[in-house]
Amino acid sequence: MITDSRPVTVEHSGFSLGHRTDQDAEHWLREVVAPLGLPDLVACTHLVRHPWPHVAVSLSVPAPDVLPPPAPELAGPAAWAAAEHAGRRSGRAVLYPGSTELVGTVRVADLIEVSAIDRVVLLGGEDADPVALVDTRDFVRPQWRNGQLVLIAAHAGPGRIAPFELPDPTPCCADH
Repeated sequence: MITDSRPVTVEHSGFSLGHRTDQDAEHWLREVVAPLGLPDLVACTHLVRHPWPHVAVSLSVPAPDVLPPPAPELAGPAAWAAAEHAGRRSGRAVLYPGSTELVGTVRVADLIEVSAIDRVVLLGGEDADPVALVDTRDFVRPQWRNGQLVLIAAHAGPGRIAPFELPDPTPCCADH
């Protein structure tokens, strides 16, 4: 687990640019936000319903001047995403300290040591064994839960687990 003696950042930024999917929002984060090199950045996606279903984004840092403000009708979802992130209540982390180290197969204890992830929890709520191997599939998206960044995982064979979220999920009703 990455530890830091500095106080938790209290100013967060939210963006609601009308992204229709998590993939669209992640693309924006990788193309626009990641190159800014913001220190200690945690960037999350949030599903929102109003004024229409879309994905908002939150950052753990104040918004740099180069990022666009939300359209007036999306200011509410942007503020909600920022508040949820600040309270560490919800948000699906895409960019976070150590995320680039989580490739291939790593032990649970090492994953926690090198990244901002606080816990790895198996479906059903049980903490993962620290020596279990995590097949990351190079796609690790923890979520804020009760103040902690938690990776939800599923069994993937003897002594192995994998993040529950798939990198390229089949869209609902894709075969209809």
